[in-house]
Amino acid sequence: MKISTKGRYGLTIMIELAKHYGEGPIPLRKIAAEKDLSEAYLEQLVSPLRNSGLVKSVRGAYGGYMLANPPSEISAANVISVLEGPIQPVEGIENEEAPQRELWLRIRDAVKNVLDTTSIEDLAQYTEENVAEGYMFYI
Repeated sequence: MKISTKGRYGLTIMIELAKHYGEGPIPLRKIAAEKDLSEAYLEQLVSPLRNSGLVKSVRGAYGGYMLANPPSEISAANVISVLEGPIQPVEGIENEEAPQRELWLRIRDAVKNVLDTTSIEDLAQYTEENVAEGYMFYI
């Protein structure tokens, strides 16, 4: 399964909005400038996120976008499914032999589980130190 720039940049938008949750609306131009991304492309991506109820827009001089719900209540799966569609490692899975079909289903379920159990808050709070603290190496 390959996540396109739609999914990647959509997660970027959501993570940045999560980092500023409770501070009011954030203009997309700010996210685009900080992440060196096209503001026009981010505008295209935020529309389906707004239509699905993941973000709210505020018009005006101090307008922008904000999360519609707390970041802990929005999963990575919510964002990816809106922008990428259903998670499907292989098309035509029903035509596969039983062993391959079982493998593709297990891969799909594993990816879905990771996306379902990872919140936007988790991603917004991620640091390299968090990962390093989680592992113990023995020599």
